[in-house]
Amino acid sequence: MPKMGESVAEATIIKWVKNIGDSVELDETIVEIATDKVDSEIPSIAKGILVEQLYKENDTVEVGKVIAVIEDENNDDNQHFTEISNNQDKQNDNQKKSELIQNEKIIKTEKISSNRENTNIKTDKFYSPLVKNIAKKEGISNLELTNIKGSGKNNRVTKNDLIDYLNNKNQNKSHNDTQENNFLHEKSSQELNINSDVEIIQMDRMRKLIAKHMINSKSTSAHVTSFVEADVSKIVEWRNRIKKRFLEREGQKITYTPIIFEAAIKAIKDFPLINISVDGDTIIKHKNIHLGMATALASGNLIVPVIKKAQEKNILGLTSSVNDLALRARENKLNPDEIAGGTFTITNVGSFGSIMGTPIINQPQVAILALGKIQKKATVIETEFGDTIGIRSKMFLSLSYDHRVIDGALGSKFLKRVADYLESFDTSREI
Repeated sequence: MPKMGESVAEATIIKWVKNIGDSVELDETIVEIATDKVDSEIPSIAKGILVEQLYKENDTVEVGKVIAVIEDENNDDNQHFTEISNNQDKQNDNQKKSELIQNEKIIKTEKISSNRENTNIKTDKFYSPLVKNIAKKEGISNLELTNIKGSGKNNRVTKNDLIDYLNNKNQNKSHNDTQENNFLHEKSSQELNINSDVEIIQMDRMRKLIAKHMINSKSTSAHVTSFVEADVSKIVEWRNRIKKRFLEREGQKITYTPIIFEAAIKAIKDFPLINISVDGDTIIKHKNIHLGMATALASGNLIVPVIKKAQEKNILGLTSSVNDLALRARENKLNPDEIAGGTFTITNVGSFGSIMGTPIINQPQVAILALGKIQKKATVIETEFGDTIGIRSKMFLSLSYDHRVIDGALGSKFLKRVADYLESFDTSREI
């Protein structure tokens, strides 16, 4: 089991891509694993035949443990090892069979003893040969027979007592069977109605982790959300002007995301208490800005890769990081360390058509910024010659923050500062 990052100590085997006896090429995917952070494909470290799988699917394994044995077809030592391993497996199988047979004998002995206790209970009561024959024919044990109330002399059980007992027993059994059948029929009808109206879908592993993470965040932080509307006309104009030339020169697209990231990073530098985390009653202030970018996957799930030391990157560097992380996230090729250690997160709800959102804080962070959809709007424009109405490109920004450590003044000032940086963007700048 390979080391998947400093914070990862174990992983769960999701699927064996190769089965025992399959040929394996060097660097060919042999198994799919999952940590609490990301799913990964593990390549083979050798060429040969897969001769042993030491763990099953859904088993959780510590990092560094051997999970499979690959045999080089030309290696006699490996062949000898495999033979020893097979002999050990046979010995283990024989031991398991022996234990199973012994357990079956014990269970069988216990059943026989139990039956003997039920059928051979000693009693001082007298039963006529006719009563004994009827009891034997109807499968009534001596224990059951002693509990029947007799009407004969000295409370002796008579033929009629036994027949009455059997009649009552059969009636009760028939009544219970009828009730059970009615219950099963009613339950079956309910299931049919449910199945005809809805579809039952089980959460996958990642969705369960997301659900747990979101509930934990809501129960941990006192969520407050503030909003501001920013005029991003300068950014829209600048990007439209340079995007073709940028693509030809860099071989990648430039989106609004890295431009907005740059503004957020500048605002965090101005208000460093936004870039903190909480541990009990302790506030941890981070020197570096590790910027998380919420990314939607094809499965509908969400993952948050992190741009480490984002304050050291310019727009070109941010663009490369955004494009690289987003692509590898969708291809399930991120390393666990690349989605860990974030200090502030940004999510783009506008990419799905939402004009604003109230995001949930990504614990243990204390704030998350949501970007709304950029829309053209009729806007009042103030000039030195008076007010006028013009068409401007605008977007809502929303900041959810932890009111335990961030008050409304700090949250609102930080959000307004992000908007100020966007609105004052220098359209003459070059990359």
